[in-house]
Amino acid sequence: MVKILAACGAGVNSSHQIKEAVETEMRNRGYQVEVDAVMVKDLTADLMSKYDIFTPIAKSDVGFEINIPVVEAGPILYRIPAMSGPVFDELESVIKKIK
Repeated sequence: MVKILAACGAGVNSSHQIKEAVETEMRNRGYQVEVDAVMVKDLTADLMSKYDIFTPIAKSDVGFEINIPVVEAGPILYRIPAMSGPVFDELESVIKKIK
């Protein structure tokens, strides 16, 4: 199981849309993933250490070094395959490297 952390400003809307889209797409591609959604302000190094991949809505200064792969997932929200496809492809590439 690959654990992914999604984050947005409020931790309510965008990160949950990213969560649902990533879980669905990666499962359709044959990967077991679990995505949690949080507010950017709630990120800590300890929390981040429990995940394999970080998918923020946009590049954010979280105040500490992120030691896991980061895949910016904002384009997923547009629901346009030409924009979201490359994000899913990058996630798949990172998952393959982790496995």
